[in-house]
Amino acid sequence: MEKFMSWIEVKLMPVAFKMSNQRHMRAIRQGIVATLPLTIVGSFFVILLNLPITGYAEFIEPYKAIVDVPFRFTVGILALYATYGMGAALAKSYDLDEVGGGLLATVGFLISTVVPVQVTESVEGVIASGRYLNIASLSSSSLFGAIVASIISIEIYRIMKEKKITIKMPEGVPPEVSNSFAALLPALVIILLFWVLRHFLNFDISALLSKLLMPLKDVLAGNSLIGGLITVFLITFFWALGIHGPAIMGPVIRPIWDVSIAENMTEFTNGVAASNLPNIFTEQFLQWFVWIGGAGTTLALVFLFLTSKSKYLKSLGRLSLLPGLFNINEPIIFGAPIVMNPVLAIPFILAPLVLTTLSYFLTITGVIPLMMARLPFTMPSPVAAVMSTNWNLMAGVLVVINFIIALLIYYPFFKMFEKQQLSKELLHEVEEIK
Repeated sequence: MEKFMSWIEVKLMPVAFKMSNQRHMRAIRQGIVATLPLTIVGSFFVILLNLPITGYAEFIEPYKAIVDVPFRFTVGILALYATYGMGAALAKSYDLDEVGGGLLATVGFLISTVVPVQVTESVEGVIASGRYLNIASLSSSSLFGAIVASIISIEIYRIMKEKKITIKMPEGVPPEVSNSFAALLPALVIILLFWVLRHFLNFDISALLSKLLMPLKDVLAGNSLIGGLITVFLITFFWALGIHGPAIMGPVIRPIWDVSIAENMTEFTNGVAASNLPNIFTEQFLQWFVWIGGAGTTLALVFLFLTSKSKYLKSLGRLSLLPGLFNINEPIIFGAPIVMNPVLAIPFILAPLVLTTLSYFLTITGVIPLMMARLPFTMPSPVAAVMSTNWNLMAGVLVVINFIIALLIYYPFFKMFEKQQLSKELLHEVEEIK
């Protein structure tokens, strides 16, 4: 075991850190994470449309089209916001103008994705004849195209600036004006490139990437138990090595997660029942049913620490309880520690795999509905699970059951670790007496 852990530390960890901090991967992660406030707020409006109150459906019916607006302008055009965020983040990493970079990425994405629609006949009270932009193509389904468009746009911006193919303003001109003119020629090149590709060559980047990556989405964030278990294993495995699991997996899995929950939310808003939504393995499925107290289901370990005879473990349990209730588990991961600790790393990986499997089978058998909302990760799991499954009480019951199962899995490993800790404390007391 020691040789294996040493090999991981020397060979694997440097590679994992390098991947996590790679410039483009980091920009993708930052840009997508920046959209969280919008998607969370949009989710609340989905919930508002579906409160489990007698007579509420009839009451809200006349206002549905109005209440639905915030969702359409948040989750409905998610890729647009993510594009700006990724472009700005990547531009900043190159010491380019953030705002200009975000705008260049956005225009590249829009031209490569949106095809204006010509309406020739007016429909009274619905639409007048004219030329329109269809914002449906700006949804999460175009997120992969947004990533590529952002990277290409900023790389063009960077190369042209490095080669001094820009308009340079005299000294004394305000920076915001100077930056705007510096981005003028790159903007022209970006617009011409995506314009020719999409509107002359009919090359749809988003459609091509979605087609190529759809099998990956179906495996990791669709309805495949194997794919779900692979995702859970990798996240917990990296955490056990001291590496932020979601940070490593984020560039690969987060766009897929965002597409999956957005699809569920859109289908639910369009009238599909929560039990018939398309995607089981959304981030929210893991967040509420598996990551109880944080990755590794560590709230169970916190409760066990509270019962410990070890002074240190009991104190750590008290310190970790409040953060753990709100799914923040860095205190327990690095305080115990779980990192590089084979005794606690085993249940840290094993418990989530068991809970994922149980939750999956209860979902496919119809006992638990699928996720239809995206709530803040700091919400207590039972409450969030009920709200995210269209107020299904069994979802809250499942969280409690999963928590008890995690307690049972952690218990024998906790006792072994406690025994080690008690020996250390006893040895320390003896040394102090001497």
